[in-house]
Amino acid sequence: MQKNHFDLVILGGGPAGLSAGLYAARARLDHVMVEKGAPGGQVLLTDWVDNYPGFPDGISGFDLVEKMSAHARRFDLNILTAEVEHVDLSDPAHKHLTLDNGSMISCHSLIICTGARANTLDIPGEHELRGKGVSYCGTCDAPFYRNMHVAVIGGGNTAIQEAEYLTKFASRVTVIHRRDQLRATKIVQEIAFANNRIDFIWNSRVTSIEGKKGVERLHLVDNSGRASTLDVEGVFVLIGVTPNNACLPLDLLQADKWGFIPTDAETCTAVDGVMAAGDIRSKAVRQIVNAAGEGATAVLAAEAYLQSLKR
Repeated sequence: MQKNHFDLVILGGGPAGLSAGLYAARARLDHVMVEKGAPGGQVLLTDWVDNYPGFPDGISGFDLVEKMSAHARRFDLNILTAEVEHVDLSDPAHKHLTLDNGSMISCHSLIICTGARANTLDIPGEHELRGKGVSYCGTCDAPFYRNMHVAVIGGGNTAIQEAEYLTKFASRVTVIHRRDQLRATKIVQEIAFANNRIDFIWNSRVTSIEGKKGVERLHLVDNSGRASTLDVEGVFVLIGVTPNNACLPLDLLQADKWGFIPTDAETCTAVDGVMAAGDIRSKAVRQIVNAAGEGATAVLAAEAYLQSLKR
């Protein structure tokens, strides 16, 4: 008979979830990590990770996930492969999760690690060249583009700040924006406009990305319908991030206006016994390394909460 109640449920198996799973399993907590597919989250889509501590030569996203998973399995991480359709937090003492097969599990403490996904353009060549010149994170991938011409698509704070960061490595950065002015705050704009390595293409959108072994050029159309091309060796699609929150009670969790979950410094949410870690958290920086740290922090907070129930 399948066990259906746990002291701790970890929802999601990306870097935050795997780190939480490792800490929970090593602490011998009564736990389960629920993941709908293979553990790893967005890291599985990352061609190469060059900035995770302990791997001086870098490591592929797939291999990093394999090592994280193996480390957690060494301590007997309990994994349930299922998709969670609904999370009910109306009873603080017993959190209920409804699974896609109609069954239900419950827990005293819940760590939400459902992550987020980068918004995509959904144009020809984008999927095929992901990791081969198409990137969604300047901070992660900028060093791969030393002395190259790259494009940034987007006009918000993240896009313009990442464009500025890219100039530390790239010889030239072209920002492509569909409007005639940026959405970034004025101070961010001023810094970008003053940087002679950044130029702008206004009132235009990218319609396809071309290249054989890597990105070679972009096809653009401006608002008047005129087509053009831009030769680049990389393109950073920075048009926002969407949280994976469809199953969550956003009102109880007091989600921010974008749907991310606010927490305190210890990852505790507005609901007692519920923590959030990784990219689902409301925060400025989304990196593998801080997701893993938050997963560990969340388990320590959950353990303290579980101990408080026994007093």
